[in-house]
Amino acid sequence: MMQERHRKALALVTGFIRPYRNAVAGALVALVFTAGITLGLGQGLRILVDQGLATESPAALARAIGLFFILVLGLAFGSFARFYLVSWIGERVVSDIRKTVFNHLIDLTPGFFEQNRALEIQSRFTADTTVLQSVIGSTVSIALRNALMLVGGLALLFVTNAKLASIILLGFPLVIAPILFYGRRVRALSRLSQDRVADVGSYVGENLSQIRTVQAFNHQPHDRQYFSEVSERAFDIARQRIRQRAWLTTLAISLVMGAVGIVIWIGGLDVIHGRISPGELAAFVFYSLLVGVAAGAISEVIGELQRAAGSAARLFELLQTAPDRHPDAATATLPARVTGALVLEDLTFCYPGRTGTPAIDQLSLTIHPGETLALVGPSGAGKSTLFDLLLAFYPATAGRILLDGVDTATVALTDLRRCFALVPQNPALFHGTVADNLRYARPDASGGDIEQAARIAHAHEFIQALPQGYDTPLGDGGQGLSGGQRQRLAIARALLADAPILLLDEATSALDAESEHLIQQAMPSLTAGRTTLVIAHRLATVRDADRIAVMDQGRLLAVGRHDELLRTSDLYRRLASLQFRDAPAD
Repeated sequence: MMQERHRKALALVTGFIRPYRNAVAGALVALVFTAGITLGLGQGLRILVDQGLATESPAALARAIGLFFILVLGLAFGSFARFYLVSWIGERVVSDIRKTVFNHLIDLTPGFFEQNRALEIQSRFTADTTVLQSVIGSTVSIALRNALMLVGGLALLFVTNAKLASIILLGFPLVIAPILFYGRRVRALSRLSQDRVADVGSYVGENLSQIRTVQAFNHQPHDRQYFSEVSERAFDIARQRIRQRAWLTTLAISLVMGAVGIVIWIGGLDVIHGRISPGELAAFVFYSLLVGVAAGAISEVIGELQRAAGSAARLFELLQTAPDRHPDAATATLPARVTGALVLEDLTFCYPGRTGTPAIDQLSLTIHPGETLALVGPSGAGKSTLFDLLLAFYPATAGRILLDGVDTATVALTDLRRCFALVPQNPALFHGTVADNLRYARPDASGGDIEQAARIAHAHEFIQALPQGYDTPLGDGGQGLSGGQRQRLAIARALLADAPILLLDEATSALDAESEHLIQQAMPSLTAGRTTLVIAHRLATVRDADRIAVMDQGRLLAVGRHDELLRTSDLYRRLASLQFRDAPAD
């Protein structure tokens, strides 16, 4: 199973490299060229010793030195081309991988991020792509270059002296065995180490994003202790991985260089007895060192390659997570002009893992175009879940939703969501200016459109009071603004979307009395010409709605106007009695 996952991960990376085959070909040519020159330095060394030094001829020495410098210049220019091309490929491929993974992640449903920690995914996204960038842009080149050196060096060892080369070759099984043995252990520990690093990153991000809560409860000592434990666990795994890599490198170098030492001793005896020339021995020692260094480098980068295999496998897992519904998949289209008519037919939904307790249970409801419908009920009644189903964040377990007579399950998600403007209970603001956040709903909106939406939402006055007005940068999540100000920006953004259906999820919950009064005055402008669904716990904010739907435990209990429900719905009457002094108790 593990081998299959790594094979698929390798195929994934190869697929990203394939479009740049010309750059890869150029890098391979430069790689072979530089490796060939490096191997040629051994023959240059033999000529230098046998013809330049042994003959005691200045002219011969000058020719040998000239040849040496030509080889060095060729090596320098070849190394430049190799380094540039390989690094460019690494940066280009990893940039493509990042974009592909990000594009895939933002199409996954919110349910995926509820079952998987978003901060851990973020840590994996950044850490694993960084590892791949290092490996593709450097380590692979090192591995290939040293593999060429190893093969070419072995071949030239036999060309130079077959007897001594055979002695070198006998030591190779002793090198390969520990590489294979420790390589598997390094790969397993590399993946575990990356998981622990992701834990560290996600814990840091979680605490920093909730820093007010951390400090308000004086939770820093506990967080320091827990983070220390998480860091130590990551360190323990990393220490085990480092130890295995250290043993891998130590054994490989010791065995190879030990064999080289024996060869030098035997070759020295042959020079003394006149069986080989000093130049041949110098060339042979050079190739022996080249082979030894190449074997040691390969044994060392194998650990990095195993680590990259773990990173690629983790990214492959993310890409293999299929969205519940492809954004562009569609078998039907909505009318050119959507009126906002909604029909819910026997709608049922259960959250994953909670099939026994439906969040929405056989709900049927018709909502007319331009109607304002309020959804009320105790917490857990399924009101926000209904909004999630309307926006297709989750697929319905049973039943269907019709928008202007078209089943929304058959419509492309982009077309469907274009029909809705959402004001969530906890408004989401992003890093950027006030204008950037308002344009989030409509990137091509003009400054006049933005200001008009802000005025309707009663946000223009406080925006103008900010240091740079609409160009004022906001912190992450809109830090620096009050809850009411963030909520009014979210309302203005929804207005700017100009969608036929407006979803208000406790839109006035974070507003002070004055701001809530202003929003209530603006409600006719907000809802004019739009189908509006409003979730509210405070009945005073929705008593003037066209209709009110009473929900409890996922079921629709009653639908009607405020006065009517006070007479016919026990639950609504009980909720009203808690909020309106003049409401009848029974």
